[in-house]
Amino acid sequence: MAETFQNLMLGFAVALQPSVLVYAFVGCVIGTLVGMLPGVGPLAGISMLLPATFGLNPIVAIVMLAGVYYGAMYGGSTTSILMRIPGEAASVMTCVDGYAMTQRGRAGPALAIAAIGSFIAGTLGVLGLMLLAPTLAEFALRFGPPEYTGLLLLGFLVLAYMSGGSMLKTLAMAAFGLLLGMIGIDVMSGYTRFNFGIVELGDGIGIVPVAVGLFGISEILMTAGQPGGDRVQRPTLRELVPSGEELLHSAGPIARGSLLGFVIGIIPGSAHIISSFVAYGMERRLSRHPERFGKGAIEGVAGPESANNAAATGAFVPMMALGVPTSPVTAVMIAAIMVHGVIPGPTLINERPDLFWGFVASMYVGNVVLLVLNLPLVGAFVSILRIPYSYLYPCILCFCILGCYSVSNSVVDVWIMLAMGGVGYALRKFGFDLAPVALGLVLAPMLELSVRQSLAMSAGDYGIFVNRPISATMLALGVVLFALSLRPLLARRTHWRAKIGLDEEQG
Repeated sequence: MAETFQNLMLGFAVALQPSVLVYAFVGCVIGTLVGMLPGVGPLAGISMLLPATFGLNPIVAIVMLAGVYYGAMYGGSTTSILMRIPGEAASVMTCVDGYAMTQRGRAGPALAIAAIGSFIAGTLGVLGLMLLAPTLAEFALRFGPPEYTGLLLLGFLVLAYMSGGSMLKTLAMAAFGLLLGMIGIDVMSGYTRFNFGIVELGDGIGIVPVAVGLFGISEILMTAGQPGGDRVQRPTLRELVPSGEELLHSAGPIARGSLLGFVIGIIPGSAHIISSFVAYGMERRLSRHPERFGKGAIEGVAGPESANNAAATGAFVPMMALGVPTSPVTAVMIAAIMVHGVIPGPTLINERPDLFWGFVASMYVGNVVLLVLNLPLVGAFVSILRIPYSYLYPCILCFCILGCYSVSNSVVDVWIMLAMGGVGYALRKFGFDLAPVALGLVLAPMLELSVRQSLAMSAGDYGIFVNRPISATMLALGVVLFALSLRPLLARRTHWRAKIGLDEEQG
């Protein structure tokens, strides 16, 4: 512990240098803006800034790019809460209750709780990175394709079990997302599937146009279909402060989301979006009043926001300790480090302690910077609500179109976004939950690849999934969850049969 403390002091000596502080601040500001802009996201932001880091010191470069990454995790909640448009994929679940709170005139507390939860989760995540990196990285190394398959299937069943609604509907929406994720080039054979002759679909359907269409465009269509539109209360400065009850109800979700997100984030191949989905479902399942979810429950904001920020921090464990990227974002960051002649991996901590511990310390500083940036600016963000809806929604629509187009400079993405908006509108009218569609789209390529790699390892023997302890345990947990989800259905069937029998006796 004493050695860790000394190393951390070395890290702060590096992180508090004026040049590092300036670039950490710049990264946090850019990341917050990137997270707020629908269609941009941390991957696009880091990719665009990567050339600007080539002439910088390696420590400064990685600190700035990391600031963009977890700054985007903060900023993504803003448009989700205010406009029901996820700034980036991990903020999809924040749309549900965050926007409902906005409609009730509680946008300020929702944004404040999101910022506080993100700060606490980010700080705890950095503490875990500092103390637990070697052990957690060693556990993550045990994951092969069969383990990934078990993890992803378990993730789907956890989502379905904790959704609180119909498991059949939830799994149907997840299957729809999986089908969308099958479009594009098969990574193992090289054949193009289901692209209908559209060259732009060779890379598959991106999460950005689908998420913005399902959650943003469909919201515009839903609101436009209401006479006069919903009017949101104009919050005063005093209303921006969360109430004592809201703070109390947020404490547990923030703690649980921080732990859950960090654990999910360290597993190579997982995405931080999974943590926000699972955290939301867990809070809904644990709540004494699950009927409040979807109608403005503060727990539905605190849990997912804490989870996705903790997952973003947890993703740095295998990246720095093993050189293993857990997502496209960390893959780009590894490339940025390697450009400067630094090789991430087990020898990094010993060979470049100034870089590793300076990076860890900079994340403490960055979380403070983000909290200072976000809370005072909550009032400025909420002032967007004072724009009349007749002017606001055309601007949002244009912004969505520009954001989706800017990702790949493709008009096809814009058409996909508009089509998904229509699909989302129809599904919401029939009472379907849209979140599993986005999750299925994200996980489809990972699930397909892990299944096919597993079967290639076993020469087509499906027993590989139950012969390996970790994958077998995850599949067993999935079966248990599926069985538990059938209990309400069986109870209703028993009640229905008893009622029919009673009616026959009375008849």
